Amino acid sequence: MLFLLFIFFALNLFFYLQIPRLPFFITTIFSAGIWCFFVFFFRNPERTVNIDDPSLVFAPADGEIVTIEPTEELEYFGEKRLQISIFMSVFNVHAQWYPVAGTVLKTTHHNGRHMMAFIPKSSQENERSTVIIETESKTQILVRQVAGALARRIVTYAHAGKKCNLNEQLGFIKFGSRVDMYLPLDTEVFVKVGEKTIGNETIIARLNE
Repeated sequence: MLFLLFIFFALNLFFYLQIPRLPFFITTIFSAGIWCFFVFFFRNPERTVNIDDPSLVFAPADGEIVTIEPTEELEYFGEKRLQISIFMSVFNVHAQWYPVAGTVLKTTHHNGRHMMAFIPKSSQENERSTVIIETESKTQILVRQVAGALARRIVTYAHAGKKCNLNEQLGFIKFGSRVDMYLPLDTEVFVKVGEKTIGNETIIARLNE
C-alpha cells in the first residue's frame, strides 16, 4: 500500500508540473478516492472461532452462497461430492480462512480464464488454486480459490504438510472471485442458496465423522 501511495504522489506531481491548468484538487480528490477503495478492499479483519467441534465446517470467505449441489469433482477425488460455493463481490472481504482444522495434503495452482466468478463453469476454467485438507478423523475436503473477471492474482498460504487450524487464513484473492468447497455427500448442510456468509464465523455444515 505504501508503494501505491508513492505512485499516486508521483502522478499528482506530474500532472501539477505538466498540466498547470488542470486544477490540482481534481487529481487529488480522484487519487484519494482510489486510495480509499484499495484500503477498503484489502481490509483484513481479525475473527476468532471459539467453538470446539471438529465436525463443523465454517465459511472460508465472506460472500453469498451460490451453489449447493452434488457435483463430479474430477481434479482430485474423481467422484461425486457436495459442492458449496461462495461468491465474493468487490465489496466483500477477500481473505479466506481454513474451514476446518487438519493437515494440508496438497495444493495446486492452475492458470486459466477470467470469466465472471458466479458462472458455474468458472470453477473449472478460470484461474484457480486447489487445497486438499484432511481432518483429524481422516475426512478429506477440497477448497478451491477461483479468480473472477477482475481478479488477477490468487495468493495461497497453504502448502502440503502444513497443520491448519480455524482462525488461520488460507489465502487471499484480489478482486471479485469465489471459493468452492467439495465435501462428502452425507454432509449435513446448514445454509441455503442466497444466504450471506461471514468468513470464519458462519457455520456451513457438519461432517458425518
